[in-house]
Parts: sequence; C-alpha cells; structure tokens
Amino acid sequence: MREIQIGGLVPFTTIDYPGKLSAVLFLVGCPLRCAYCSNPHLLSVGDGEYDPERMFEWLKQRIGKLEAIVFSGGEALMQGGVVIEYMRRVKELGFKIGLHTNGFYPELLKQASDVVDWIGLDFKATREKYPDLTGQHIAYDNMIRSLDVWLDTGKEFEVRITCDPRYVSVPDLYDIADVLSGRGVKNIAIQKYIAHFEDEENKTTDAMRNQFFVDYDLREALKSMFETVTWRE
Repeated sequence: MREIQIGGLVPFTTIDYPGKLSAVLFLVGCPLRCAYCSNPHLLSVGDGEYDPERMFEWLKQRIGKLEAIVFSGGEALMQGGVVIEYMRRVKELGFKIGLHTNGFYPELLKQASDVVDWIGLDFKATREKYPDLTGQHIAYDNMIRSLDVWLDTGKEFEVRITCDPRYVSVPDLYDIADVLSGRGVKNIAIQKYIAHFEDEENKTTDAMRNQFFVDYDLREALKSMFETVTWRE
C-alpha cells in the first residue's frame, strides 16, 4: 500500500480542534484552486516532506501530552483510503481524530466517519460564486452532500466561512446562514480574510475585510440562529 504524503506539521495548537490540545498534519493535494489559498505549496500531490512512519513514531511520543490529531491540507481526503487507514492507526494510540475538509469527497467522508471524531467544514461562498472562487463547478454540491453526510453521523463539527469580500458579501453571509440553519447546523465560525500575494492587483481594504465583524445587526442575527458563533479576526 502506498503511504500518505505529509507536507507540514503544527506540533501544538489549541484552536484547530475546539477544546482539545492538538497537533495538525498537513497532507498534500487538493482538487480546488481557491483564490485565497494560504497553503499553495500543498496543492499538488508529490513527495511529502515528512516520512509517515517517523511521524507515527513522533505521535507515539505525544501520548499523554496531546489529546487530538487533526488532518488538514490541502484536502486530506484527496489521498483516499490510505489516509483513513493512517487515521485509524493514530486513533488506536488514544487520540481523538479531527479533520479539516472542503467537503469535495462526500463518499470518502462517509467512509471516514467511523474514525473521525470532529470536522471543520469549509463553506466558501454561495452556490453562484463557488466556481469563481474554487475553480470547480461541482464543489458546492459536493460540500453540501458532505455536510449532510456528517449531520447524519450526529458527531460534532463546525462550519467555517472565510469572508473574502471579493467573493462573500454581507447579504451572501445571511444566505449562507439560512442554508446552514435550515439544515440544523449548530456551530459556525466566521473567519477574517487575510490578504495574500494574489490580492495585490485587486486590493481589498481593511474596511472591506472588517465589515462582517463590525456589523452589529449581522452579529445579532447569527447569534440568534446558531448555538455557537465564533468570530476569528
């Protein structure tokens, strides 16, 4: 069996799996080409920088020090069943398993659902704007299918919306919230867009990036729709 390809590591974090001391493994490969991608070096599948077996030995040394291991990317599920098997090995060490996912692979998410304890699911834009943002015409529908797959598990999760003002407006955020609330989602996170190099020609201003966080009516509306709204500035 081929090995998973690991392109990055955060050895300690308190924010990537809510309420758990965690490490994050960044896997290479992603089917999307999002305009604001913060990990472009992980997009293409290739040789990972970290040997999976050495990483597993390192994880053994974290037993009792960490509570969870989060698989991120890229898109971790792009590597398929080999990732799920590695997750299973890590879980057998006693760790909770988290997954950050863009939802592009609902069937693989369903396969992983007996191993994964928590997910952070990216909801990137309205259906109309998804293709321009992600470069994929099926990404929105796949993400919604993944959302429904995870809702059926009854396990905990968070839906994350990164508010790039080039692709998400305040009215869009209301529309996204309606979709999520209508499906029974309880926990969402509103994430501030951090301008990267690709924003140089089409600049967004601080005011544009902050507009979601200073909108009192928006904040009150979301507060009334969900059990938890996390604002990440």
